Amino acid sequence: MVRSPSILHGANWRRSSYSNANGGDCLEVADGHPGLVPVRDSKRPDGPALIMHAAAWAPFIESVKAS
Repeated sequence: MVRSPSILHGANWRRSSYSNANGGDCLEVADGHPGLVPVRDSKRPDGPALIMHAAAWAPFIESVKAS
């Protein structure tokens, strides 16, 4: 995990359409970073972000869905 890396300054974060309207347990991702998927906790926008390779994103999501 990295905290506020320069690659994320000015990033446009988006929340999943599956997130609850009350701002519960939500992850946000930032688009526009070829080959990378930045992820952060929507409740802690100034907190750390996890940056994963795009190739790892689909298996990560499938694993979460299977939980």
